[in-house]
Amino acid sequence: MQDARQDGITAMGAVDLAAAIRGRVVSCVEVMRAYLERIHRINPQVNALVGLADDAALLREAEAADAVLARGEPVGPLHGFPLAVKDLDPVRGLRFTQGSPIFADRVAETDSIMVTRLRAAGAIFIGKTNIPEFGLGSHSFNPVYGATGNAYDPAMTGGGSSGGAAVAVALRMQPVADGSDHAGSLRNPPAFNNCYGLRPSWGRIPAEAKDVFSPNLGVLGAIGRTPGDIGLMLSVLAGYDPRCPNAVRQDPSAFARPLARDFRGTRIAWLGDCGGQIPFDPGVLDVGRAALATFAEIGCTVEEAMPRYDMERLWQDWLVLRALTVAANLRPLYDEPRHRALLKPEAVWEVERGLALGADRIIAALEGRTRWYETLRRFMEAYDYVVMPSAQVFPFDKSLRWPETVGGHAMDTYHRWMQITIPATMSGLPALAVPAGFGEAGLPAGIQIVGPNHGELACLQLGAAYDAASNWVRCYPPPLN
Repeated sequence: MQDARQDGITAMGAVDLAAAIRGRVVSCVEVMRAYLERIHRINPQVNALVGLADDAALLREAEAADAVLARGEPVGPLHGFPLAVKDLDPVRGLRFTQGSPIFADRVAETDSIMVTRLRAAGAIFIGKTNIPEFGLGSHSFNPVYGATGNAYDPAMTGGGSSGGAAVAVALRMQPVADGSDHAGSLRNPPAFNNCYGLRPSWGRIPAEAKDVFSPNLGVLGAIGRTPGDIGLMLSVLAGYDPRCPNAVRQDPSAFARPLARDFRGTRIAWLGDCGGQIPFDPGVLDVGRAALATFAEIGCTVEEAMPRYDMERLWQDWLVLRALTVAANLRPLYDEPRHRALLKPEAVWEVERGLALGADRIIAALEGRTRWYETLRRFMEAYDYVVMPSAQVFPFDKSLRWPETVGGHAMDTYHRWMQITIPATMSGLPALAVPAGFGEAGLPAGIQIVGPNHGELACLQLGAAYDAASNWVRCYPPPLN
């Protein structure tokens, strides 16, 4: 029979859990037992957490964490938190597969910059969150661990590439999660699982890269059940690191402070389907538009508006930069015939497109990205935020590789169905994914709040006001229990 105290522990948000641990209202062992019980009961239904560590070893780590508290020693913001890390980052001593059979048996020998910060903050690593192979695609399935099911219907996709992370947070199998986002990976999974996800500005969270000087399209971020929980996580992950020379030099502690703010008079532009340029499945836009009423309730003015820009041109520029990035990362595997044979077709396609690019096309795409940023920057002189859907479809059957049609339009690539996330990606602006409601089939949808450059705090503040007024997460929990 389920223990009421254990259920109460996992029901706490990250901010409340951190306070309860520091105040010794609950012990780290109690927290670990509660989460392990829930993981063993629920995870087999959704396959969100993979490469799990040994229970006994985790409980020993929790005991050690309690001993630190008993001695009155200072502790980090995430002390005693059970956390699984997205399987694109190495955690010393845990399997590090990246969803690829090439690395199915690899165990990480070191921590990434992000994991180092989580470990220093007191996190206890319980395993990994599931992803698509090498993070390619917005549907988390791979030949190592299989597919991740949705928190509201395990037969449907949990999204990707931070799919395992979003499902685990939505189902209270961990209090908060890290994630990463190139083309919606911190926005599509929260939309599909009725929770929150933040894609920060480039440089907000430092990360290793082969080229640390060129602004990448991918960034690290976090997923939580409230914007405040994400703020706590961001206060740990953000901050300058000398290995990343363009990392933001700003004290990240502000993200963990209360987010309450008056939004009367705030101006919001609703982009919708970008003036009919991006297709949507029936009902998705309706859910997004209905959610706009919540912004009006907290005092915002919402207008339907769209900057003058060709979204197809933006998409084509992104395709070039995407292929360039993937080719740079995966070429060593592609060049080895026995490894190339184990790469999924989408990875091979990306690498071959990247290797075929000429300098003129790459330069044109980079200049296109700058034009879009300048267009959106000028557009936002009239608006404080831009809001648009987080996905073009509701969660789909997890046995599919990707949706082949959206709104009656054929999808010509494995990621075209996530085109609505590319405007924020190419701008480099922060975007907070928030729940928007449910479609007729009872599956979630979401919208994304895009703020000014380095405006993560502003996004979290608006998200917190929206969360308090909408109550989607608290009032509509997943049915699995």
